[in-house]
Order: sequence, then C-alpha cells, then structure tokens
Amino acid sequence: MYIHNLDPIFLDLGFFEIRWYSLAYIIGILSGWWLGKKILTFRTNSSETTSYEIEFDNLISYLIIGIIIGGRIGYIIFYNLSFYIQNPLDIIKIWEGGMSFHGGLIGVILTTYIFSYKKKLKSLVYLDIISCVTPIGLFFGRVANFINAELYGKPTDVIWAVIFPVVDEIPRHPSQLYEAFLEGIVLFLILIFKIFRSKTNTGVCSCLFLIFYGLFRIFSELFREPDIQIGYIYNFLSMGTFLSLIMIVLGAALLIKINKNAIKY
Repeated sequence: MYIHNLDPIFLDLGFFEIRWYSLAYIIGILSGWWLGKKILTFRTNSSETTSYEIEFDNLISYLIIGIIIGGRIGYIIFYNLSFYIQNPLDIIKIWEGGMSFHGGLIGVILTTYIFSYKKKLKSLVYLDIISCVTPIGLFFGRVANFINAELYGKPTDVIWAVIFPVVDEIPRHPSQLYEAFLEGIVLFLILIFKIFRSKTNTGVCSCLFLIFYGLFRIFSELFREPDIQIGYIYNFLSMGTFLSLIMIVLGAALLIKINKNAIKY
C-alpha cells in the first residue's frame, strides 16, 4: 500500500510556479507535434507532404485553442451545468480546474475540420495523425491526475492500493494509473502499429481511437469514483461511461463507412 504524498507543483519560484498538469500538456503537445510530422512524412504522397507538414505546424496553435475551449465547455455542459448557470463568472476560471476530455475531443474535431476545409486539405489525414499522438498526452495527463490526487479510484483492499490523504484515509484504486496504461501506452501501441501499415485506409485510425479509447475508459470507470456532483446516471452509468459509449457507437459506424469507401492515403 502506498500513501500519496506527491506535490502537484513541479517548480515554485515564489512569483511563478509550474504544475505537473501544465507540464503534461506541454510535453504532450510538443511530443505529438514532433511525432505527427514523422507520421505525415510516412503517410502522405511526396507531392502532398510539404503542404500537409507546413499546415500541420499552423494547425497546432488552433488545436490548443480547440482543446481548451472544447474541454472547458464540455466540462460545463456534461459535468456541472447547474453550478455555472448560477455562477457564470466562474466559467472563465480555468485555472481552478474543470476540463472534460470528451469536450476537448469535440473541440479538436471541429477545429481540425474547419481548418482543413479552409486550407482545402483532407481533415481525416490530420485526424488520423492527431489520434495516433493523443495517447502521449493522455498518458502524461493521467499521471499528472495521480500526482494531483484527483480522479481517484474506489475503495479497495488490493496490495497496490493508494491512500490519498487529501481525500481521506481509505485505500483506493489508483485509477489514474490504470487509465495512463490503457489510454496512454496500450492505445498508443495499437494506433502506431496501424498507422505505419501502408494499406491502412484514411480515417481508420480515427475510428479505432474512438472505439478503443471508449472501451478502455469504460473499463477504467469501473474502478473510478464518479463525479460527486453527478453520481451515476440511472444508478449505474457514470458520465464518462455514457459519453464513451457514444464514442464507440460513432467510431464503429464511421469505420464501417470508411471501409466501404476504401479511401487510401
């Protein structure tokens, strides 16, 4: 059993501090940008590579905005709408926490589609790249959740249980680390293996991301405490599970459609 005593602040200079969660975002975005360019070079035709790579650099800035706005709006709508209706000024206080992965996902998809449409490029090419590099950010993000002692698991007596003193003295599942392993490492390996196969159709990796992330998230939710302000929907579904089920259905439907059309890179 481990007693959690980690400091959420990575560096504190008094007048300025860097938190592990912020560092996770930075590492995830920079690593994703670097690997994304490598994948683009491999996947696109030589005549298209330059255009896609140049615009990919420009897309990164828009994606950051899409993640932040989408993640915040998603959290407000999916997890705490009544509170923000009563306290509208708190909507802008993102430094106090409150981001939704599913909202951020919607923000990324919309941003990529609009950007690609304006640049007259294939949005699915970019979405495939983003799907393959996102698990890197998810891994570091979930580890940061563990360091912050947030999104903790349900009580348990397993030998690897963790006590989060800032929460209570009850041994709990380190559900953040379960998610880091499944949504980060395992999902990354699945998608990287698929993207570097020359016969992979455009859009397949995007669909696989939706399906496998949804499955892994639902499994992890079995060990994770539901959000206090929501609890369970119909007494057995957490909000994360509900939204992930939608992801799986949409991913499967799109995968069937893409394989029918057999769009190649």
